[in-house]
Parts: sequence; structure tokens; C-alpha cells
Amino acid sequence: MKETAMPIQKVSHEIIQKLLSPQETPCLSLYMTTHQHHPENAQDPIRFQNLMKELEESLAIKYDNATIKNYLAPLEQLKNDSSFWRHTAKGLAIFSAGDFFEVIGLQTPPEELAIVADSFHTKPLRQYTQTMDHFHVVGVTMNSVRLYEGSHHYFTEIDLDSSIPQTMEDALGEELTDKHTTVASYGGTSGHSVNMRHGHGGKKEEIDNDVERFFRIVAQEVYEKYSKPTGWPLILVALSEHHSVFHKVNKNAHLLHKGIKHNPSAISVEELKNKAWEIMEPEYIAKIEQQVDKYNQARATDKGSDDLKTVSVAAVEGRIDTLLIEADRIIAKRITNLETGNTQNKDINNPRVDDLLDDMSELVTKMGGTIYVIPSDQMPTENGFAAILRY
Repeated sequence: MKETAMPIQKVSHEIIQKLLSPQETPCLSLYMTTHQHHPENAQDPIRFQNLMKELEESLAIKYDNATIKNYLAPLEQLKNDSSFWRHTAKGLAIFSAGDFFEVIGLQTPPEELAIVADSFHTKPLRQYTQTMDHFHVVGVTMNSVRLYEGSHHYFTEIDLDSSIPQTMEDALGEELTDKHTTVASYGGTSGHSVNMRHGHGGKKEEIDNDVERFFRIVAQEVYEKYSKPTGWPLILVALSEHHSVFHKVNKNAHLLHKGIKHNPSAISVEELKNKAWEIMEPEYIAKIEQQVDKYNQARATDKGSDDLKTVSVAAVEGRIDTLLIEADRIIAKRITNLETGNTQNKDINNPRVDDLLDDMSELVTKMGGTIYVIPSDQMPTENGFAAILRY
């Protein structure tokens, strides 16, 4: 991520857990679409200010002007940070409460909203991480490292963390076997490589060792900064001869065995997206089928349920290991009692805060359970949810 006055975090399970922990009230949550290029991004601070006005109006119901100004001060500072608005992604999620302030960058535009409540509104972030079709693609040559994030619905290049080297020389520096000797693989449009030696020497074993060390660093950094926080599958795109080397040094269990054997510098983003989804789609379908099978097996032994009362009580008691929820489904109820799991019908016109599936998901996440968002035609139940119980 590029340097800005305000650090922008990546979505991760850890940061969601932090947002779900008790905070000083009131808790301010703001989601908005942003733009990466001029002149579109010139409008982002204005739209941010409009959302701030919505927060101000909500705060005015309970607080005086001086208190409101104090609560909005961190957002006011962000609004005036011109360098921040020049380096955003496609969306932002901003959370403020007391001394807590976090800005999270999103690779897909969110539904814009501004909410003041007793806790942060995390549903959009949680569903973002819980959808099972997300993946990363890493493209590696000797002279470039590029990273993409995608799903069935979108595919975009993301800014690499500054810890990830861009070239073999960046990675090895003074440890490069011979800084005056490099072997570069250049790929034509067909994706075939031509090895060219420059300078003197050219000891193949030394060069191969440098390549391995470079790939090992890249693989480890991508794991630490992207795969580990998200748990998403990783697809490698590289020249054919580089795949075996990368897999040899890789310790990232999220790297898929099947990759794209092509020069990443000689393939369009659209073609890369299509090739990546060809690999990812069977993985995605298999993951859904695996979770549905687990639920059916659990139900056969009385450890699976789609009964409203049973699942609500299990959620508040921390007994849900895995919760499957139907994509885009809203159930106009709230869990109103965190001791009994009692529910109450609410207003279907306010799905942001009156959704039973959101309540269940938040409780399960807090208790260390796992949530999966499942397409409606793949759900094993008709109720919009299915729980696998711990006991």
C-alpha cells in the first residue's frame, strides 16, 4: 500500500475480531465508494463529508454540539488529508469510537452508509470475507511481482505491501550471487520464454540458487501479508519453468497446485481473470459441497440444525462450529436476549440493523466459529441458515 498520512488496513479475520470487541460508545461506522484516479477521486472527499453529516444528524439525537464535534474530530482530520484521498482503493470502511480509529481499504465498492450504534456495523466486511469464491493471483518474473484479488464477480490488481520485493535484485541485494550477471526470461505474446545472459560468468547453479531464494522470499511474504490473514486460495501465474521452482520453495498451504503457465507480463487482465476463474471455479464448488456434506452428516447425528430457536440459543451459548447462511437473504428478526436467544420480529425496511442472519453471524464470529455465505441454490435448508453444532 502506498504511503499516506493515515494507514489503510486490509480486510482480515483479525481486524474483524477487533471490531467486534467491546468499544466505547457511540460507535461510528462509515462505508463509501472511492476512486483511484483523477478526476473521479476529486469527488470522494465531498461524498465523505455528506456521509459525515448523516453521522452528525444521528449523534444530534442524543448529544450536544461540543460532544458531537469531539466524536467527529478523527473523521474531520481524515477529510482534510489530501494525500489520503489520492491513494484509496475502490472503497473504504471507517470505524471510530473513543480512542479507536481504523480505516480499511476495499477492492469492491460497498453500499454507502453511515451508522451510529452501540457497536460497529461489520456485516459488509464479514460477508466480504465469508463469501467462498475469493482468491488471489500472484504473477512472478525475475523483474516484477504483481498481485491480484478476485472472485466470480470482480478481478483487480492490488498494491503490493512494501515488504514484498519487486525484482530479484530488490530481494537479494548484496546477496545476489553476481550482481553483474543475470539470466532474464523474456516471454513473447505466446508466453514462451527466451533465456538471455548478460555480463560475464553465467554459472547456472548460482543463478538457479538466486531464483530459488527470490521465489522463497516472495512466497513467504505473500503468505504472511495476504494468504494468512484472509485464508483465500492463491493461484500462481509464471513461465512454465518457474512453476516447479516456486512450488519447491513455497510453504503456503493456500497455493493451488494448478496454476497459469504464462508470462504474466504478456497476458491481459481480462484473459488472466478468465484463466484464474477456470482454476478457481471447481475449487469453489468443491468447498461448498464439502460444507453442505458436513452439515448433512451433522444433522444425521443431531449436531446440525436449521431450527430458529435451537440455532439462536446455540449462537448465544457459543455452541456453533460452522454457520451456513444464504447469500442475499435477510430475515427481519433480531436476537433480543443474549441469555435466552429469544428473537423478535423487526422492520423489513431496515435490513442494515434488523437482520437475524447478521445477529447470528456476529455471535458465531465472536465465539470463534466459522461462517460461510452460500448461494441460494446450494443451501441445504429452506430457512436461510444451517448450523453445525460443537455439541
